[in-house]
Amino acid sequence: MKKFLSIVLIIVSFLIIYFIQSNFFTWFTIANIKPNLFVIFILCIGLFAGKKLGLIFGIIFGFFIDVVIGRQIGISGIMLGIIGLLGEYLDKNFSKESRITIMLMISASTAIYEIGGYIFNIIALNINVEIIQFVRILIIEIIYNLLITIVIYPLIQKLGHALEEVFKTKNILTRYF
Repeated sequence: MKKFLSIVLIIVSFLIIYFIQSNFFTWFTIANIKPNLFVIFILCIGLFAGKKLGLIFGIIFGFFIDVVIGRQIGISGIMLGIIGLLGEYLDKNFSKESRITIMLMISASTAIYEIGGYIFNIIALNINVEIIQFVRILIIEIIYNLLITIVIYPLIQKLGHALEEVFKTKNILTRYF
């Protein structure tokens, strides 16, 4: 029952984040660039709930974003799925307790998401390669995501540990001789 309620809470959280991303941050841009809250959200799911949920929610939410926004369908799904898988890898190799570590994880995830999406768009849509413009957008988006991470870090920790308790149970078998 706890897992079902947690999944419903994740879906509701996604809808709230989608509303904030599409409405609130259209007014608060830096050089006409919005943050990518979806990368932060999916990375946190991968970190705290595991790679299966990170991958599944990354793909589902990514396809939803592609359908609603109307871009090439599949690119966000693939890239957010990769970010969800990356969360489990980062969880095993790095500590989630440090704010700086979380910020570095989000910076790397944002870069992977944007670079991967840019490469897919170059291949699929045959767009012109404008490296300088892309790097400018990438740097501003990473900085924006970092600023948001600094503000919401306590919320990430609190909700993350709650997810971890539900989805990452430790089955320890002990033997008494």
